[in-house]
Amino acid sequence: MQVSISMRHGHLGEASQEKLKAKAEKLSRIFERIMAIEVTVDLKNEQAPEVDIHVSAEHKHDFVAHATSESLQGAFDGAVQKIEQQLRKYKERVQERHRNSNSRHLDVGVHPSEEEVDELVEE
Repeated sequence: MQVSISMRHGHLGEASQEKLKAKAEKLSRIFERIMAIEVTVDLKNEQAPEVDIHVSAEHKHDFVAHATSESLQGAFDGAVQKIEQQLRKYKERVQERHRNSNSRHLDVGVHPSEEEVDELVEE
């Protein structure tokens, strides 16, 4: 998994970049199929830095989050939280689809017999 951090309108020190990179790498704990993470920090307004995170996963799925806060760390944490929510929701949807695939195939074509229909009508 590749993690790239880029800046607009400013510069971050190596220590800050390493902290952001380490936190971004933790996203792979939630969803294993992450291929690349791109973090863009916009320091145009120093009182409210903006953070954009783009996560690319296998099978052409991309997740995007934007956050603005009074501090860089707060903006980054807000964007990471949004990405985590998207990844969890997608992973749950994929797992649910696989869990129910057998039950959908079994229910198709099953019809009650005439006796069962008569019993239901009598009740």
